[in-house]
Amino acid sequence: MSTWSNLSFQDSASPLMEQLIFFHDHTMLILILITVLVAYLMGSLYFNKYTNRYLLSGQTIEIIWTVLPAIVLMFIALPSLRLLYLLDEINDPSLTLKTIGHQWYWSYEYSDFLNLEFDSYMIPTNDLELNGFRLLDVDNRIVLPMNTQIRILVSAADVIHSWTVPSLGVKVDCTPGRLNQTNFLINRPGLFFGQCSEICGANHSFMPIVIESIPMKYFFIKWVMKNK
Repeated sequence: MSTWSNLSFQDSASPLMEQLIFFHDHTMLILILITVLVAYLMGSLYFNKYTNRYLLSGQTIEIIWTVLPAIVLMFIALPSLRLLYLLDEINDPSLTLKTIGHQWYWSYEYSDFLNLEFDSYMIPTNDLELNGFRLLDVDNRIVLPMNTQIRILVSAADVIHSWTVPSLGVKVDCTPGRLNQTNFLINRPGLFFGQCSEICGANHSFMPIVIESIPMKYFFIKWVMKNK
């Protein structure tokens, strides 16, 4: 989860988020190099007292500052398109989680091999345990197996919501009357927090998401055996 001192992304918990962080660092490096180069050129022009009285045109420099930005944009666009297709690829998911956004809570359903539905509400501050996280903990967590391809189907019952878990690189809009989907794979156990990222009303800030990632054998014991 994010803390007050965290100025960058949250630690990655999925391969897609690792790729997103890598692309961010790649793009920021290019932007820093461009900024330094432009600042150097502007400083040189400002402090340079010499002028060329006979300079009418510069075909060479015109070609350079036309072609060079195009090449730089290609170095940004190609990894961006690759990542865009990776985020949209859904390859034989092992588990499907259905999610419906409400004002102001989430409903979940496991329907592949379980008959399990539940609502997830934020725990009020007065009811929190000592080790709870204010405005982030919920009464019913989503329990998902790690190292498993998971598909999530999202919709909304009233207004537009957005199901977002930053450490997994997942953000998908929940639109009434429309079914959206995305996929992710959690590569480590732990608790992963998210929140609605679309302003959906007065209690928009009070419908958090908590995913509990556990090994597959414990997931089987916890859910499948419990519901037999």
